[in-house]
Amino acid sequence: MDSSNQAGWWSPLDTYGTGLEYAYMAYNAPGSTAGTHKVYIARRDGTGAWSNIPVMNGTNVAEFIDDNGHNQPSIARDGSGRFHVFASMHDNTWRYFRSDTVGGAPQEHAADMPDPTMKVTYPVLATAPNGDLYLMARIGKDTAGKRDAHLFRWDNANSTWSQIAVVATTLNRSVYPDDLVFDSNGDLHILFEWAHFAASPLRHQLSYLKYSPSTGTFSKANGTVVSAPVTLSTADIVQPLAATEAYVQSGSDPGGPGVQSAKMTVDSANNPIIAYRYREEGSTTFSVKQAAYGAAGWQLQTVYDATETRAAIDVTWTGTEARIYYVKYSGTDRAYAAVNAGGTWTATSIAPGKPIERLAVKRNAKNVDILYLVDIANLKLYYGRNP
Repeated sequence: MDSSNQAGWWSPLDTYGTGLEYAYMAYNAPGSTAGTHKVYIARRDGTGAWSNIPVMNGTNVAEFIDDNGHNQPSIARDGSGRFHVFASMHDNTWRYFRSDTVGGAPQEHAADMPDPTMKVTYPVLATAPNGDLYLMARIGKDTAGKRDAHLFRWDNANSTWSQIAVVATTLNRSVYPDDLVFDSNGDLHILFEWAHFAASPLRHQLSYLKYSPSTGTFSKANGTVVSAPVTLSTADIVQPLAATEAYVQSGSDPGGPGVQSAKMTVDSANNPIIAYRYREEGSTTFSVKQAAYGAAGWQLQTVYDATETRAAIDVTWTGTEARIYYVKYSGTDRAYAAVNAGGTWTATSIAPGKPIERLAVKRNAKNVDILYLVDIANLKLYYGRNP
């Protein structure tokens, strides 16, 4: 694994199979020279055997310049079994790769994407129950003083991409995509953050939106229909601004309260459950929080706040409870899964003795949490299971 294989926003893991279990882990491998990386998929088949699938740019493995926090891959498998990989875009035009055969090595297909002039960052992916794919990414419009979130759809039956909508925009703000999750009704849950234009590592007003492909409508968690794109005045705000919280354009962390990374799942009633990192007023560290939507609206809880955490978080629903995954900044054990038992959050180490710095988690069709665990210090990518 290359040292550049680290991000908080990405969706580098996908799974498949209700009988045999398959896992696909997109990652950055070492490049041909220092400061570069190549893109691969580590594939685990139903017998547990591993293979390494290259992501191809013509006759060569796709290779790009390192850019931690931006130039990392996201992957999804469509209903026909083709891999789709978006890799290494930080205000770049499309870098998109797709298998031409079922399970084959992805090939460069940037020309298939809408508007080849778009400048793209933070692509996150989800597969719909019917095999279509949905993609959310930040699209730069720097001359307009904003960077918006756009939603795209892969029509699996016709093998075509199209843009559904600009989903979020506000003047002097940049949108940071976090996650896309489908529920059992076929509705798409959307999660994103806002920062001062043009960019900042500290974001604010974590926001939620639901899209119903069957009707083409967008709505808040309470069912209120909203027009796309939403703005900061119409978005469903999950984490409101604290009294001293302010938007600041900064290339480094400006300090103060704010959000940094978030992921989402849905419960058995298809209500959203969000795990996110938030630095509270007066604190110098990011706590881990949960936001769950129910009859009383958004309910926020603190999961962990004893020490500093890294920009790595995820959440799954087991059928009876949420599991929130997070990473401590230091220590012998760093990666943990927390559950709420009797009103108290209890955490369990999921990679004892390994200095995990980043992670992704996906609950597969057999109700097992598949773990994507990144060890930067030793340049290792781990696969794990949490039944």
